[in-house]
Amino acid sequence: MSGLNETHDPALRSWVESANGATTDFPIQNLPFGVISPNGVEDDRIAVAIGDSVLDLRACFRAGLLDGLAGDKSHAVFEARTLNGLMAQQPDVWSALRLCLSRGLREGATQQARLSPHLLAMNDIALKLPSRIGDFTDFYCSIEHATNGGKMSRPDNPLMPNFTSLPVGYNGRASSIVVSEVGIVRPRGQFSKDGKIVFGPTEMLDFELEVGAFIGAGNPQFRAIPLSEAPEHFFGICLLNDWSSRDVQSWEYQPLGPFLSKGFATTISGWVITQEALAPFRVPARPRDKEHGEALEYLRDANNDARGGLGLRLEVRLHSENMRQNAQPPEVITATGFDSMFWTIPQMITHHSSNGCPMRPGDLLGSGTVSQYGEKAQGCLSEITWRGTNPIQLENGETRAYLLDGDEVVMTGYCTAPGARRIGLGVCSGRVLASLPK
Repeated sequence: MSGLNETHDPALRSWVESANGATTDFPIQNLPFGVISPNGVEDDRIAVAIGDSVLDLRACFRAGLLDGLAGDKSHAVFEARTLNGLMAQQPDVWSALRLCLSRGLREGATQQARLSPHLLAMNDIALKLPSRIGDFTDFYCSIEHATNGGKMSRPDNPLMPNFTSLPVGYNGRASSIVVSEVGIVRPRGQFSKDGKIVFGPTEMLDFELEVGAFIGAGNPQFRAIPLSEAPEHFFGICLLNDWSSRDVQSWEYQPLGPFLSKGFATTISGWVITQEALAPFRVPARPRDKEHGEALEYLRDANNDARGGLGLRLEVRLHSENMRQNAQPPEVITATGFDSMFWTIPQMITHHSSNGCPMRPGDLLGSGTVSQYGEKAQGCLSEITWRGTNPIQLENGETRAYLLDGDEVVMTGYCTAPGARRIGLGVCSGRVLASLPK
């Protein structure tokens, strides 16, 4: 994993003044990558976020400002309509590009006059999916989430024995991944109700607060990625909401696991926070106690033990139709931390490839629901309300067991550490729309 360098200096300021605000998600120390189009124009290109603006990297490349940064692959990287070409490069290319952008966007930079014409206001662009996602795998890496779910269905044996041995996961549906702000139509499905099997709009629609990880260079088929090398195959992270139909899930998941209860929509935030930007916020992986034992050898590594975790705070806000009509702000309904995850992102990558499964640039891994113990520290309504039996009370008097039509779920995240500049992940939001007519 990348160490600290001049791009992380907390004293750096940008000539883009909005990047210097104390609460901005995108200071010069962050520089996340994404794919944008100017409003009203279908012309996707890659860009980097800085404050409340974006720098058009295709335009910068055409102006000769990024020469040599991706070698003979430069045209494929900077003229591309997705980040796959950049993700396919080696970490030294990512670092060189980040350093170039950091130096060019710093206060007093000689390149300001050449870069500023290629700066667009965030309000003047549409954010697109950052990569062409060939495959999506969703993991299940929070022991608190796994234990809570088990207590609801198997109170005498809540944690399945394989959880502490391997990062449990399943192959999701890449075609249903959407970017933040896309509306989510309430899905229909088959479920049990009042002793009968019915088909209709889900009555137990839930969110799942997760972190997504984008694969970088990937691996050839049949060749596993050792844990010591896994960070080199990890491009960056985003926020992820794995929308779930709990009534459909309860009926369909045995014996083969989630299917239609998950495959209708997954929302991600559009900006990818690079693994290098995350360097100041790496923390030790969660230690394993005697009860859970050591991981198998291929899932153990000293660097992962020391720096495999991530000091990331996550929040979910709910904005109901009633709140919007009364000009009320969204309400925080959960706040939790990614540092407590039982399995790390590098361990997910290594286990995923351990049977020789090939992963490709732009593939997406989900961490699984991020939960901790404590009041409103769980990453889904099913846990917060204990499968709907204890609805939450909102400040405006409304209650929620599960999501209603018109509810907007807004996820945010940020990293802080002593001696480091706070960085954020942007926003992952989606509003629930009524089910389509039969």
